[in-house]
Amino acid sequence: MGGVITGFGVIASIIAAGYVLGRRDALGANGREVLTRLAFSVATPALLFTILSGSDPSALFSAPLAVTALSMAVVAALFALVALVRRWGARTAGMGALCSSYVNAGNLGIPIASYVLGDAALVAPVLLLQQLVVTPVAVTLLDAGSRREGGRLGVLTVVTAPLRNPIAVAALSGVAVAVTGITVPDPLMQPFELVGSMSVPAVLLALGISLHGSPVPGRGPERRHVLLAVALKSLVQPAAAWAIGSWLFHLDGELLFAVVVLAALPTAQNMYTYASRYGVATGMVREAVLLSTIATFPVLVGIALMHG
Repeated sequence: MGGVITGFGVIASIIAAGYVLGRRDALGANGREVLTRLAFSVATPALLFTILSGSDPSALFSAPLAVTALSMAVVAALFALVALVRRWGARTAGMGALCSSYVNAGNLGIPIASYVLGDAALVAPVLLLQQLVVTPVAVTLLDAGSRREGGRLGVLTVVTAPLRNPIAVAALSGVAVAVTGITVPDPLMQPFELVGSMSVPAVLLALGISLHGSPVPGRGPERRHVLLAVALKSLVQPAAAWAIGSWLFHLDGELLFAVVVLAALPTAQNMYTYASRYGVATGMVREAVLLSTIATFPVLVGIALMHG
């Protein structure tokens, strides 16, 4: 349980630092926007390339990852369905679906996989799935939506959108390096590692800055969106992972426990980066990230107790 406490402590301390910066206006009126753009355009792509270039693509073809993918699809579809019925709008439905399903496999998943599950490598396939499949598709759709608002959207624009998006380009480039087996020399890789290390702190600081002057999470005008996303992420997704893993794939023991724990991870902070970059439901995403992170700790404790 030490990994859980450590992970949450790191996240909370950096968000708190961001809040202090926002309260003191230390970075100026555009500080949050600059950090968000830095993370989206430079730091996060560098981090993704570093992670994926050293990954094992064959990890995509495993039963635990199939369980993860299906559980993500279930909760994303549930949010989208409710949004459709409630007429919340397509772009809000898309961001809400991401908040309901996209797990914080990086800065929180790694310490939890190390200290709770005993193997940091267990989180690598989830990172690969999200960064190789989910992220490029999501940011392409968000990019297409923003372009559609500015005028007619052509087929060529949609097809070539990933080639214009730094996150999608970085993810695809990293996988290409991993698949071909190319070894990137250290002098070339070290700048990516150094710049990529800014990604998580930049996102968390921007999130903390945005909290200054914001309403109490879960009480704003988008509270229904937020509470639905948090309930799906914190409760329904791990339950779906357990049901799919045990009933459909016949997983048990430590393997099933690992799948459920990873599904219970909170909404990833980079969802706020994407929401800010494309101007979509930033308030909902900010609150969903915070509340799901708070809710994850008791959920993980409950899962650990049931596992014995």
